Amino acid sequence: MALRCGIVGLPNVGKSTLFNCISSGRAQSANFPFCTIEPNVGSTNVPDRRLEVLTEICKPKRTIPATVEIVDIAGLVKGASRGEGLGNQFLANIRETDAILHVLRCFDDGNIVHVDGSIDPVRDKEIVDLELQIKDLETVENRIKKVEKQATTGGDKEAKKLLSLLLRYRAALEQGHSARTVTPENAEEEQFAKDLLLLTNKPVMYVCNVDDASAASGNAYVEAVREAVKDENAEILVIAAKTESEIAEIEDYDDRQMFLQELGLEESGVVRLIQGAYHLLNLQTFFTAGADECRAWTIRKGDKAPKAAGVIHTDFERGFIRAEVIKYDDFVTYKTEAAVRAAGKMGIEGKDYVVEDGDIMHFLFNV
Repeated sequence: MALRCGIVGLPNVGKSTLFNCISSGRAQSANFPFCTIEPNVGSTNVPDRRLEVLTEICKPKRTIPATVEIVDIAGLVKGASRGEGLGNQFLANIRETDAILHVLRCFDDGNIVHVDGSIDPVRDKEIVDLELQIKDLETVENRIKKVEKQATTGGDKEAKKLLSLLLRYRAALEQGHSARTVTPENAEEEQFAKDLLLLTNKPVMYVCNVDDASAASGNAYVEAVREAVKDENAEILVIAAKTESEIAEIEDYDDRQMFLQELGLEESGVVRLIQGAYHLLNLQTFFTAGADECRAWTIRKGDKAPKAAGVIHTDFERGFIRAEVIKYDDFVTYKTEAAVRAAGKMGIEGKDYVVEDGDIMHFLFNV
């Protein structure tokens, strides 16, 4: 499955700098608003030491990591919901993403202008939130108009259930809360929620862009953000985007690690960001491994074996018979599939098997 994350925020908070250091794309980065107009799209590999180990063991012809698609979206300004700035385009681009990486400026620098003239990441967050909430409220109101009559006079049971959810969304949005604060009560409502494509229902990670001195411990701006979002179901990441872009240019692994240690960090912000995005979207990884190819595949936590098979090819899911499963630690211990099988560590699983993170899988199917 393709994971698509959109980088958003006010102009000049470091979105394009962050994009440059985590993706294969190279966005323009300059000291003026709306430097980014069309969204820049790039991709980055999902770092996973386990895939490196499998490659060392199997020595395959090729290794294919999982990837994340990153979209650098134009900066939003107050009034975007009414079309101010690049508003309508901005909102349309967000709708196409799976998760939002909301960049907040948490550093002082008189040489970099701020669109509102001062540094206040909580205010900046609230500006973006409000514009997205206004647009969602418009969407919800329009849907209510369409289903209300069906629900109240037409006796449509499905319309009644949808209306109940829409009214809860409207109440939350009118109070200045995002749609993600409304919890669907059952699987049917969860599907309704997905179909509505509300902007503030998307999982969000707040990326606090700090200076070098605050990269490891954060600062007062970061603490203000933590307090502001404590009741949200959201991730927070502290990152020095400018420095991370310099780290990304260092090819030698040891030199890169030395640079990180000087900043008091164990791993780069890019790694932490991608791992955080996986956690945010409830994703995990399984592997296929052999002499031809070692490959990482992305699925949702809780997916069963046929669903995982379908990520490789729809025929695998349609004609699923069973899955041969090796736990990652067992493969590392025994080194070959034959040795794992001989040790009785090969699992033969059916359609109800819930895939675990790190499983090495081989699927048998017939179509």
